Amino acid sequence: MTEVNTPPRAEEAAPAKAPSRSGRYTRLVTARPRLSLLVALLLTALAVLAGSGVADRLGSGGWEDPAAESTYATKALEREFPDSQPNLLLLLDTGRASVDDPAVAAEARDLAGRLAGERGVTGVGSYWQSGSPALRAKDGHEALIAARITGDENAMGRTLDRIAPHYRGPHGPLKVKVGGIVAVRHEMQTIIKEDLTRAELIALPITLVLLVMVFGSAVAALLPLGIGIVAILGTNAVLRGLTTFTDVSVFALNLTTALGLGLAIDYALFIVRRYREELSTGADPSTAVGATLRTAGRTVLFSALTVAVSLAAMMVFPQYFLRSFAYAGIAVVLLAAAAALILLPAALVLLGHRVNSLDLRRLLRRRRETKAAEGTAWARTAGLVMRRAPLFALGTAVLLVTLGLPFLGVKFGTADDRQLPSTAESHVVQEHIRDGFPGSPGGGLEVLAEGRATASQYAAYKQRVAALPEVVRVDGPLVKGDAAYFTVQPKGEAVGDTAQRLAGDLRALHAPFDTRVTGTAAVLVDTKHAIAQRLPWAAVLIAVVTLLLVFLLTGSVLIPVQAVVLNALSLTAMFGAVVWVFQDGHLSGALGFTSPGSIETTLPVLMFCVAFGLSMDYGVFLLSRIKEEYDRTGDHDAAVRHGLQRTGGLITAAAVILAVVMVAIGTSRVTNTKMLGLGIALAVLMDAMVVRSLLVPAIMRLTGRATWWAPAPLRRFHARFGVSEGGEDAP
Repeated sequence: MTEVNTPPRAEEAAPAKAPSRSGRYTRLVTARPRLSLLVALLLTALAVLAGSGVADRLGSGGWEDPAAESTYATKALEREFPDSQPNLLLLLDTGRASVDDPAVAAEARDLAGRLAGERGVTGVGSYWQSGSPALRAKDGHEALIAARITGDENAMGRTLDRIAPHYRGPHGPLKVKVGGIVAVRHEMQTIIKEDLTRAELIALPITLVLLVMVFGSAVAALLPLGIGIVAILGTNAVLRGLTTFTDVSVFALNLTTALGLGLAIDYALFIVRRYREELSTGADPSTAVGATLRTAGRTVLFSALTVAVSLAAMMVFPQYFLRSFAYAGIAVVLLAAAAALILLPAALVLLGHRVNSLDLRRLLRRRRETKAAEGTAWARTAGLVMRRAPLFALGTAVLLVTLGLPFLGVKFGTADDRQLPSTAESHVVQEHIRDGFPGSPGGGLEVLAEGRATASQYAAYKQRVAALPEVVRVDGPLVKGDAAYFTVQPKGEAVGDTAQRLAGDLRALHAPFDTRVTGTAAVLVDTKHAIAQRLPWAAVLIAVVTLLLVFLLTGSVLIPVQAVVLNALSLTAMFGAVVWVFQDGHLSGALGFTSPGSIETTLPVLMFCVAFGLSMDYGVFLLSRIKEEYDRTGDHDAAVRHGLQRTGGLITAAAVILAVVMVAIGTSRVTNTKMLGLGIALAVLMDAMVVRSLLVPAIMRLTGRATWWAPAPLRRFHARFGVSEGGEDAP
């Protein structure tokens, strides 16, 4: 017979006992509320100082595996053959004249000479020096000067800012544009900082209006914004400190803003809503805060842990781009939860019943009528879904799977200049090179040869490389001591399937010396390998810890499994839309981006971890309220209806507000940031409005009371270590 956990009857209640941990905690955070808020204000001011200038210390790269063969080869070439790794390109446009015109050539040589004399610049070469056809456009009206800016990312950015204005623009018969990898990354970093400021200016006022609509009270609406600002400023200080020890990506700032506002609003919504419910029953402010922390406070704690675990999974990957999001995400989640569980209770004690002050919705309708209508609507929704549970479960699942089908055609690539708007100077330069120059200069593969070898051995190896079917041309070798390098130009695009196959063929080719292959295609191959190798570990970490946390919350074996599976299913629409829109280019004109025909390899991992964590956030809110009601009544169907009725509007409001923040982030002119913001906004809305509202209650209706089953050993484990909303000392 199926064993089901049932709540104890009233007559079996335990005798009075010593004050619980939550009771002691409540007294601790509410004993001196003014002091708590003053300390928080001082710490926030220190965080502003500590985090100032953090954006200037962040990097714009981090997609490569630092332990990969391509990374080793790139660093060795930079060290031994710095001229082989140009990261600065000057595109010289002659108008209607030929690049071989004497006046053009003289001006170009003068520019190259001036560039060679700049501090921090090395390895200057040009078409007019080498005569290389790869540096001359097919139409004969454009040519390139290539150079390398030395130093780390920040030093290269400073050098570029110093020298670029002296070369950009007209020079006699020439018009010069500045491009290359260093220009692309620096321009990307600048645009992200500008776009982040604009996103905050868009999101904050809209969020405040939505909060006023949700709460009615302007006073209550300001509390979540305050919590979010504290979390964001604190995280900026944490990131500023981390830059002293490790590389951090500038993209992480976007996640800091989005999660800081989104999660702070979620947690504050949940706590303030529960506090107002307790006040409405006649409780005094201190008693209401205590009850709120014992119930909603526990849920917030579990929610923060599940989100933090999902984000922590990115720590298993070697790319600092992904690890940066783990740093920022974990910090902002924990700070948002800490502020919601420490500062918010203190503020609520001080406000008391004034939390309901300035009820702006009275101008339109009475708050009680609004609340009653909302509860009735969600009750009707729950009743309909549970009466037609098989239909809703099957229909919703089929819809989500169908929306995710485009992801089966995903193609992975690298982040390049096409991340930038089409008007960005470095994008224009790279586009001209791709379309107008033979063999895409800078897009070839490079083979580092280490170990003593003779000229005949180098020549024989070069001959074998040239015989490979994917090769257009082989240049080199350039020899220095016991090292040499070859440049291999593949057929097709620099990161196409042909170039990736060639990278593997070069690595498999026998040579009488050690060889290591780098270049854009080789970096992509190594990145995909690193992601594929560590992805199972990240998935296992997320799944196992999520299963454990949800079990501790519910005491059920089936609910944690349902939570993981349904959360993953809720993300299908996001992944399908990412491929359909950003890879295939649909809506590219309306959204203002250039589709590279692929998805940057690390981005789906990032989006999964963030969206899965946010989905669990809403899942915990719903399940905790269902569990509380089931513990109180023992009626499974009534508990599911009650949970959806009490949290449906709250989850939907939180999702809409978070979606507004993510859409504001999605207005960025950088494609990866646009994809991140719009994709997660879609995932959040699908999860709240489809999965939580339809699929979860339908599945729980189908599983019935068996939903709460657990074997005896696990029931004893939960009785000892588990907690839930309305737990041991609930009123």
